[in-house]
Formats: sequence, structure tokens, C-alpha cells
Amino acid sequence: MTMATTPTDDIVLRVEDLHKSFGDNTVLTGIDLSVRRGERIAILGSSGSGKSTLLRCLNVLEMPSKGRLFLDGEAIGKPASNGATRYREAELNRLRARVGMVFQQFNLFPHMTALENVMEGPLSVLGHSRAEAAERARRHLAQVGLAEKADSHPARLSGGQQQRVAIARALAMDPEVLLFDEPTSSLDPELVGEVLSVIRDLSEEGRTMLLVTHELGFAYHFATRVLFLHEGRILEDGPPEQVLKNPREERTRRFLDRFTAFRI
Repeated sequence: MTMATTPTDDIVLRVEDLHKSFGDNTVLTGIDLSVRRGERIAILGSSGSGKSTLLRCLNVLEMPSKGRLFLDGEAIGKPASNGATRYREAELNRLRARVGMVFQQFNLFPHMTALENVMEGPLSVLGHSRAEAAERARRHLAQVGLAEKADSHPARLSGGQQQRVAIARALAMDPEVLLFDEPTSSLDPELVGEVLSVIRDLSEEGRTMLLVTHELGFAYHFATRVLFLHEGRILEDGPPEQVLKNPREERTRRFLDRFTAFRI
């Protein structure tokens, strides 16, 4: 397989020889990935292929078993003798502020309002004043179409609204890279569109984004690049037109055959 080439001066995030195992279960095996500034990458693959684990390793919510991570060309952590990497907590906090994550299950604090959920990162991680954090939170709630829900608790919001609050929370950290881990998989079908619309709007701002999704029609129109993972490896890597309509690999073709039509 021919991997996409990337000018080194434009790479914002890079992993080299990334491995991740949980006990005897090997999930990722030798992932090499460079992400250019402004790229929108859709990550596809069957259940268990390692998609979500890859995202969680990119901001070290899961500790890689082996491999190196670089942000803006700077190595994160120090190599250990066993091939793993040692990370300091302050270093991880800085990394996670710069590489934001939106999860499947929203992960909002139920006792906080939408506004307070979005304020929490700027207050506790970035050290902003309450006034500054609140102004930033209101701006990003408005950006995702939820200005009027600032004082609502998660229990009083629909699933789509909760996910949009989670997106606003990630945006409030002003990340260089946004990671989306199947952000619509927990939503009722009628709520999927409102979340995808927000993600599409963000893509038009030129943000660097990686999205794990099963929404192939959306991936086709959203992505500048598509990865197909199989058994913990990147099996296919290329533009949407090539990977989704003219895949090189038989395993990719079998995966795509399960989808009779693209939809958005």
C-alpha cells in the first residue's frame, strides 16, 4: 500500500510505530500516521479494528504500549527501556488541551449546567477567570446553536443537544486538533443530522479534525482523507474518492459492500 506523503513543515500531529495492547489482546500494531494542519480525516473500519483506541492514544487517554507521539514536531514524553513512553502529568494536560476529544457518550457533568460544563476546562486547565471562561463558553454554545440552553442541565437536553454541548466544551479549549469518536453513535436517528451539521460547519473553518464514523456519506463529503483500519493497522489511506469509491484492498471493498448507498 502506498501511504499518503506529507510535507514535514505542515505536520501538526504525528505518531510513529504506535502499538497498543490490553493484556494479551493486541489492538494497534505499528501505526504510522502524520496529520497535516487543516486536514479532515475520516477513520473507518469494522468493530474491533482499533479506531477508537487510535484516537484515545493520540491524546494519551490510553497510554500507548509502544511508539512515539509528536505535536508540532515536538516529542511528547520520554522513551522508556521497554519501548513504551513515560509522560509527566503536566505534559499530558498540555497535550489534551491542544488535542481535544469529543466522545460517543457525551461525558457531561450532570450536576453542572451547559454553561458550567463548557467553562470547566478553561477554568481548571487554562486558568482563566470566571468572567473570561463564561464569555468563551457562551460564544461556543452560540456557535453550536445552543445559546438559549446555557442554564440547562444535561438531563433537560436531548442527546443531540448534549453532544453539541460536548463539542462546545472541546472548542472552549481552543485545540489545534479535534478528535471525534463516533459522535453520533449514541443518538436516535432523527438527532444525527444536527450534530453532523455542527461538525460540517467546523470543517469549513479549516480546523484539523479526525473523525471515527460509520456515516459513509458524511465521511465522503467531509473528509479530505480517509483511513481504513483492519486488525489494528492502516490498511488503506487516501482521498475519499479513492478509498470509498475505488478502494485498492479487497478487505476495504468487502467492508464497503455492506453499505448500499452513501447518505448525508
